[in-house]
Amino acid sequence: MARISFNSARDLVIAAETEKADIKHELSKSEVDVEQVTSRIERDEKRLASGTGTPKELEQLQHELQSLAKRRSELEEVELEVMVRIDAIDERIKALSAERDQYAARIAELEEVVVKESKEIDDAMISGSAQRNEISHSIGKELIDLYEKIRGQNSGVGAALLKGDTCEGCHLTMNAGERARVKALPDDEVVRCEECRCILVRI
Repeated sequence: MARISFNSARDLVIAAETEKADIKHELSKSEVDVEQVTSRIERDEKRLASGTGTPKELEQLQHELQSLAKRRSELEEVELEVMVRIDAIDERIKALSAERDQYAARIAELEEVVVKESKEIDDAMISGSAQRNEISHSIGKELIDLYEKIRGQNSGVGAALLKGDTCEGCHLTMNAGERARVKALPDDEVVRCEECRCILVRI
């Protein structure tokens, strides 16, 4: 069976169970029909065995029994075919239910992962905020204001690592002259990328 989604498997199970209920109703009707014909056969056989009636009536009774026997055979075939259909749909329901349950189990696993990772993110944000507050006390307000201004204008990025000659904010390389100028600056001098205007963190 091809892989399907959880919702599709669930809906197919419901549809198959509804179909099974309809087929069982059909089976019940077929069983009633067989019982009625069988009851009539038994009644006619008793009457024929008793010899009650004229020869013509008894002959008609024999013909009727033959017709009833044929009818019962046909109804029993229908009954058997309906039972085979119920067995087939039971197998289909079993397979679909198993696939639905696999999806449900996987969804439950993923929901647990989401809860766990969401908590880890929340904890990291709280920790990061605490660290940021602690560090901000050792940094001048002017620099913090500059960082916040750049961050607001630059999709949330206010500072970027200067790795070699490359700004990790815009991933562009400085020319030789600019790199030499930056190297000559004091370590506490604020340096910004000429391209993305991020504050460059020099290491």
